[in-house]
Amino acid sequence: MQRLKSILFSTTPLNPRLSIVILNWNGKSYLEQFLPSVLSTTYSNKEIVVIDNASTDGSVSFIKEKYPGIVLVHNKENYGFAKGYNEGLKHVDADYYLLLNSDVEVQKGWVEPIITLMESDSQIAACQPKLLQYNNRNMFEYSGGAGGWLDRFGYPFARGRIFDVCEKDTGQYDAAAPIFWASGAALCVRASVYKKLHGFDEFFFAHQEEIDFCWRAQRAGYKIYCCPLSVVYHVGGGTLPKGNRQKVFLNFRNNLVMMAKNLPAHEATWKISWRFVLDAISAVKSLLTGEVTYFTAVFHAHLAFLGWLISGKKQQQLPLNDNMTDGYLKRSIVWQHFILGKKKFSEMIKTKR
Repeated sequence: MQRLKSILFSTTPLNPRLSIVILNWNGKSYLEQFLPSVLSTTYSNKEIVVIDNASTDGSVSFIKEKYPGIVLVHNKENYGFAKGYNEGLKHVDADYYLLLNSDVEVQKGWVEPIITLMESDSQIAACQPKLLQYNNRNMFEYSGGAGGWLDRFGYPFARGRIFDVCEKDTGQYDAAAPIFWASGAALCVRASVYKKLHGFDEFFFAHQEEIDFCWRAQRAGYKIYCCPLSVVYHVGGGTLPKGNRQKVFLNFRNNLVMMAKNLPAHEATWKISWRFVLDAISAVKSLLTGEVTYFTAVFHAHLAFLGWLISGKKQQQLPLNDNMTDGYLKRSIVWQHFILGKKKFSEMIKTKR
């Protein structure tokens, strides 16, 4: 730990090649608002790349006219988050990719702490900054807080966010720490590892592909970190709108696919069986409150998962290590949160995992 602290606060220059890569689809308004902050990034050995997923809102012409120094990569269609990045990054040459949502405001010195941390340990495959809410800057943001965790039934949560409860940032999670997953809203990943693991799983399209990637990276022997010395502000979507059928569908389907891919078969079988029960309870509860769209989205997500399972698409391409402990809660966060009433991350982990 002392060695890590000395490296983090060292003035020795570390200058690997960095590409800050923004995936865009009809996000012109966000580009207008947030590109200036990205351009103010002080890290010297960088380029800024926008991968465009066939936008129709004038995003491309706006970038060409306003920011000719930005590298533009054109995808043929809207490939979603996973394939969008996979295709676009084929045209990007760097030591590190820093994947950044278009609705994120960054600070001038946000990159240096992350690169310094990752350069201190070649086994760190991916790292995220501390994510705070753009409109409420002393609150953690839903999509990643101060680093993502996973519970025994595959439910993701974060330091600073349990389900839809976001904590106030009082510096309680300001230590750099190993985590289970790093948020795709601001994800710095070692390019060599991204290529080795074949990037994101394109079946996911969008939602939870970064969790799956981080899980696979850990299984291949790498580490995932959060670096709170770096801070960004994310507009995001907050809690997942239950009325947005596509988002609900993708989150439930992809979460089950992720578990089936990464858990040993015997463990996946009983855990996914329990997840079907827990998901059904959530769906029925929503139906009773009149949220029919949410109910049908969960039902169709389960059917789609079973279709994926029958298709035999599960593949493991690397020797894998299942002895993971960082960022993994060996208990049920549903029980801890909804039954025992624990609202904060610190309450979840203050007892034995």
